[in-house]
Amino acid sequence: MKIAVGVATCGRRSILASMIERLAGQTRKPDHLFLCPARGDDIDMGRLSSAPFPVTIVSSPQGSCPQRNAIIDAAVGIDVVVFFDDDFFPATNYLAETEALFEADEEIVVATGEVVRDGILGPGMTADEADQALADDATPFPAPALEATHNAYGCNMIFRRKQMLANGIYFDEDLPLYGWQEDVDLCRRLRPFGKIVKSNRLRGVHLGVKAGRTSGLRLGYSQVANPLYLVKKRSVSLKWALKLMGGNVASNIAGSVNPPAYIDRRGRLQGNLIAFGHLLSGSLDPKYINRM
Repeated sequence: MKIAVGVATCGRRSILASMIERLAGQTRKPDHLFLCPARGDDIDMGRLSSAPFPVTIVSSPQGSCPQRNAIIDAAVGIDVVVFFDDDFFPATNYLAETEALFEADEEIVVATGEVVRDGILGPGMTADEADQALADDATPFPAPALEATHNAYGCNMIFRRKQMLANGIYFDEDLPLYGWQEDVDLCRRLRPFGKIVKSNRLRGVHLGVKAGRTSGLRLGYSQVANPLYLVKKRSVSLKWALKLMGGNVASNIAGSVNPPAYIDRRGRLQGNLIAFGHLLSGSLDPKYINRM
């Protein structure tokens, strides 16, 4: 089995280099690493030169969806593509467990793992803190447990490439920039062609680095526009979308009273309100954030 790791990156030169150094420590090395930067200076070429596997740098327009699609097209001859966020540190056996999982069950089209700690829920983590979190993992080799799941978590998601190509299923480039909920959309469109699973043997830490993320205003707009867009294209249910939207809007309202420094709750709420205004006027469009 040929396994490639793909990373779409933007504005995180240092943490990307640290992530690649951890990738080099995998017990089962990737057969190829594909990097798609948003800008020319997103990659530290000096630190990249020591990688113990082939590396290809792919170009595309900026945005998590077009960048990942460029990687999928570039990964000729690859069976399984593992998409890691540039701030995700996988446990050293992650790719070995990926190979075992996809070889054992050919019906699996998407898999995701167990996030030991997720810095997205707080101010973010340093590389040293993430390394320590992996070292402190109480169950690094748990008894295998596989469960069906609605979608992969975007920071670590694995796809069987042939099913994507055979059915023409790519990330939706009408979800611009950060592409919020693009992981859910892709997984639900792949669901008719196989299993979507979560494995407790695929483990890692998501640092939740704040640099390089979309603004609070833009994310707030996407929190309303993107779920409703996915409902319209029938990749998710209205019930799912309303629950997601309601939770985020409520969090933004509550958080705007005394917002933490690391989350722009007021900007998100303003984006929510703009999106609701566009919904009422019939002009709601995920691509509007390109003009914000």
